[in-house]
Amino acid sequence: MGLALGWLLLSGPLWAGESDPLQSPMWSFHQTRFLGAAPYEFDERVRLSAPPFAEDARQVPISIDATALGSEVVRILAWAELNPIPQIFSFFPTGPVAPRIALSIRVEQATPIRAAVLTRDGVWHVGSTRVDAAGGGCTAPSAVRAQGGWEDHLGEVFGARFPMGEGSRLRLRVSHPMDNGLSGGIPEFFIERAELRSEAGEVLASLELHPSVSENPTLTLQLGDREAGQRLWLRDNNGNEFEAAF
Repeated sequence: MGLALGWLLLSGPLWAGESDPLQSPMWSFHQTRFLGAAPYEFDERVRLSAPPFAEDARQVPISIDATALGSEVVRILAWAELNPIPQIFSFFPTGPVAPRIALSIRVEQATPIRAAVLTRDGVWHVGSTRVDAAGGGCTAPSAVRAQGGWEDHLGEVFGARFPMGEGSRLRLRVSHPMDNGLSGGIPEFFIERAELRSEAGEVLASLELHPSVSENPTLTLQLGDREAGQRLWLRDNNGNEFEAAF
């Protein structure tokens, strides 16, 4: 019995204390804050990609691919540990939407970035990477607000679907300043929720966004059905709603 218990402790996911591959001093704090007491493991099947150096700290592309975990994925959570607003998004893929997402974020300084993927058994699978940066991406003035008449284009969505195997890839950009409240006394003004819906109105995937997402954010999703039409619904924290069809 003692040998069996020892094998379980060594082979199963941990409740706490697994060695952080990035050796970040903030890992334990954010692990407790975002994952709570749930078991977790650092898992190479969660592929988190980002440039090693952020040439523009206001627009840093990241992508998360958890397709190796298949249909067991129920939620993907991402954060940048040393950002003043660490949390990036929570993504809930369902049905034909794969557990794979890419978007652009801000980083304030060199920081570890995490993607935690929750599976149906209650275990979080964590992917990690590190981005180096000159800094200031979260507190720099908004480039969108410097453009005359930006309000006239608020909520415009530019995008398209592209064939990808038996499915398709949806890539889009949304016109929005995504103000985080850290620059020039401008209050928070950001897209806080997005839903990909079928033509019949069924929610296929939902996304909760935070102000660490970049202004005029880009978003990429992978869809399993190439033919069916979808609609993207967006709402910002001022109650503005936007829609686009693909």
